[in-house]
Amino acid sequence: MLHDIRWTSQKVAKYLELIEPLVYRSKIPLQSFSYYELENPADKPIISSGMDDRDWQEIQANSCWGGVDKNFVLRTSFHIPTDWGDDTPIALYLPIGIAGDFSHPEALVYIDGESFAAVDRHHQEVILPGSITRDVSYSLTLHGWTGNLSQGKLPSLLMGECCLVEIDQATRDFISLARVAHGIADQLDRNDPIRAQLLTSLNQAFNLLDTREPLGKDFYASVPDAFHSLEEGVKLSGPPQEIQITAAGHAHIDIAWLWTLAQSRQKAGRTFHNVIRLMEQYPEFTFSQSQAQLYEFVRQDYPELFDHICKKIKEGQWEPLGGMWVEADCNISGGEALIRQLLLGRSYFRQHFGKGAESPVLWLPDVFGFPWSLPQLIKEAGLESFFTIKLGWSQYNRLPFDSFWWQGLDGTRILTHFSTTKGSTDTFVSTYNASATPDEVLTTWKNFQQKDSGIPGQTPPLLMVYGYGDGGGGPTREMLENLQVMKHFPGTPQVQMGKVGEFFKDLRDSAGDRLPTWNDELYLEYHRGTYTTQGRNKRANRKSEILLHNLEFTASLAKLLAPEYEYPYRDLRRLWELVCLNQFH
Repeated sequence: MLHDIRWTSQKVAKYLELIEPLVYRSKIPLQSFSYYELENPADKPIISSGMDDRDWQEIQANSCWGGVDKNFVLRTSFHIPTDWGDDTPIALYLPIGIAGDFSHPEALVYIDGESFAAVDRHHQEVILPGSITRDVSYSLTLHGWTGNLSQGKLPSLLMGECCLVEIDQATRDFISLARVAHGIADQLDRNDPIRAQLLTSLNQAFNLLDTREPLGKDFYASVPDAFHSLEEGVKLSGPPQEIQITAAGHAHIDIAWLWTLAQSRQKAGRTFHNVIRLMEQYPEFTFSQSQAQLYEFVRQDYPELFDHICKKIKEGQWEPLGGMWVEADCNISGGEALIRQLLLGRSYFRQHFGKGAESPVLWLPDVFGFPWSLPQLIKEAGLESFFTIKLGWSQYNRLPFDSFWWQGLDGTRILTHFSTTKGSTDTFVSTYNASATPDEVLTTWKNFQQKDSGIPGQTPPLLMVYGYGDGGGGPTREMLENLQVMKHFPGTPQVQMGKVGEFFKDLRDSAGDRLPTWNDELYLEYHRGTYTTQGRNKRANRKSEILLHNLEFTASLAKLLAPEYEYPYRDLRRLWELVCLNQFH
C-alpha cells in the first residue's frame, strides 16, 4: 500500500525515461545524407565509396524524406575521434524514420561498400566492429525500402538525428535490470510480497542514482552503486516460479503479403544480417528460422552471409526448422503439393547444412488451419513435432489443449504445441512475434490451459517465440537483455534462450505420456472467409498441380519407352519450387 500511496511505480517509469538517453555517453551527429530513389528493390544499390552523389537530394536531420513504397539509397560518411576509448563500445545510431507498421522503414547498412548490418524502426543501433580505426573516414550507405507507411496513411518519413555514439555499458546494464524489475512488479498482484520487495529495491536504487542537473560525470559515477543495490534487492525479493519457458528467437517473414516477392528477398538479407551481429554480441542467443526458400534467396544474393549462417548452424546457434519449402497453405494446396513442400524443404536443409542439422518440427505458426491428413505426412517426412499459434485466433471455440498429441486419419500421432504468449491486443490469444517483455513471459504461463499436469510439482515446459515478424526484423538487443535478466527472476517463470527442437524434446520427455489426444482436423474460425475469395488464384494453383502431375507422368513414360531419354529432373524441381513458393499461406 505504501508504494501505491507514493506512486513508486510511476516514479520509476519516469526515472527510466529520464536516464535512457544517458546510455550514449558521447554523441557526434553525422553529416546530412545524400538520397537517391531506385525504381525497384531488385536494382543494385550504389555503394561505391568514390561514387559522385553531388546531384542527389540532401536529407538533413528533422526533415521529411521518401514516400510510400520507395526503394532508396542513403549515403554519408563517419569517423571515430581519437579521444574515444578503445575499450568502449562504439555504435551508429540511425533513427531514419518510423513508418507506423511492421519494421518499416528498413535498410541494409554498408560500411566502405561491405554489407554489415541492418536498421529499421526497431533496430536503430549498429555496434561497430573492433576493426574500425580511429580518425579514419568511412563511407556509410543504406540500401532499403520506406515501406507502405501505414498503407498510405503517412505521406513521408521524418529523419531523426543520426549520430556516432559512445555507449556506457554500465548504464545500459542498470537500465536493463530496472526495466525488467519494474515490468514484473507492475504485473504482479498488489498483495504479492514480491511486488512490494521489487518496488522497494527499485526505489532504493534510484535514490542512490545521482540525477541532479546537469546529468553527467556524477551520474555515471553513481551507476555502479545503484546497480549493485538493485541487484542485491532483486535477489532478496523472492524465488522464481517453478515453471520453465524456452525462448526461441525467430523472424516470421511473409514471403508475399503487403510487399512484393523481390522485397521479401531483401527482407531476408536484412533480417539475417542483424541476427548474425546479435549472435556475435550474445553468445547464448539462439535463432530458429524456417522456409528453405528464404535460405536460397540469401544464398543467391548474399553468399558471404549464407556462409556465416552455415557456420552458426554448425556451432549450434542457428536452428533451421520447418520442414517445408515455404510455410505453406494446408487447405487449398493438394496432397501431392504438400508432400513436395516437405521433400523440397527437407532435402534442401540436408544438402546445404548436413544431415541432422534441421530440427524435426513442422513449423507453421501463421497458417490458417490444418487438414486431418497432415499428421501422417509429417511423420512420413521424418518429422516428429508440430507447432502453430493460429488456432488461438478462433473467435468462439478455443481448442481445449495447448500441448497435446494430434492424431491423424490413419492413427498417426504427432506431438503438438500452441504457444500461449499473449499478443499486443485483447482480441487474439497468442503471438509468434513476442517482444520478450515481463508481461509476455507471465502471460505465457497465465494463458496455458494445462497448468494441472496430474503430477504435483511438475508442469509441462512452455515455448515463447520472440522477434519482430510478418515483415521480418527479428529479435532486438532489448529482447535479449530482458531474457538474460529473467533467467531466474523473482515471481516469474524461469526463461532460458533455446531452440525449438530442444523444447519439444523436453516436452516429450517430461510430459509426453500425460498429454491428451486431439483426433480431428485443426479448424481455424477466424480466417475462414479467405477461402471464399480469389477464385482465379485457386483455379490457377490447381491447374498447375494437375499440369505438373501430367508432365511427370509423361516424362516417366518416355523414360520407360526410351531409356536414352534424359528425364528433366532439374527442370521439374525448378517448376515445383515455383508452385510451392506460390502456395505460401
